[in-house]
Amino acid sequence: MSAVTAVPAASADEARRHFAARLAFETDVSDVAADLAAAAPGIVVVDTRSTESWAQGHVDGAVHLPTADIAERAGALVPEGATVVVYCWGPGCNGAQKAALEFAKLGRPVKEMIGGFEYWAREGLPVATGAGTVVRRAPDALTAPVTGFSCAC
Repeated sequence: MSAVTAVPAASADEARRHFAARLAFETDVSDVAADLAAAAPGIVVVDTRSTESWAQGHVDGAVHLPTADIAERAGALVPEGATVVVYCWGPGCNGAQKAALEFAKLGRPVKEMIGGFEYWAREGLPVATGAGTVVRRAPDALTAPVTGFSCAC
């Protein structure tokens, strides 16, 4: 007996609906980085962590808006019609989902950046510090190609 097939795979139609829905709710750090680098219109990346976490390092180009402040401050920081991309620390944290829910309650289109700030930094993408400097760490070979080439997903 196979551990993989002990629970049968979903039908192709069910799988199509499931994965299409996931892509409607999620994006990854590489796609966000590409959009920020290209100054793609219509997205606003939102760091939902605390002020101390923001100062420690954040996505270069993100807006700081802690989850508790979304209802009160989103209107001033996020243009109507923009797709909001939220992130928190990483995959072990559900802060991004909580923030996404708050934006959805406001009627805003929203996606979670899967992997969060952890995978942003681990992939060697630009990290801004509270002092205003931008640094790039070497990519972690377990999360990104170290050659500088895209994974081509």
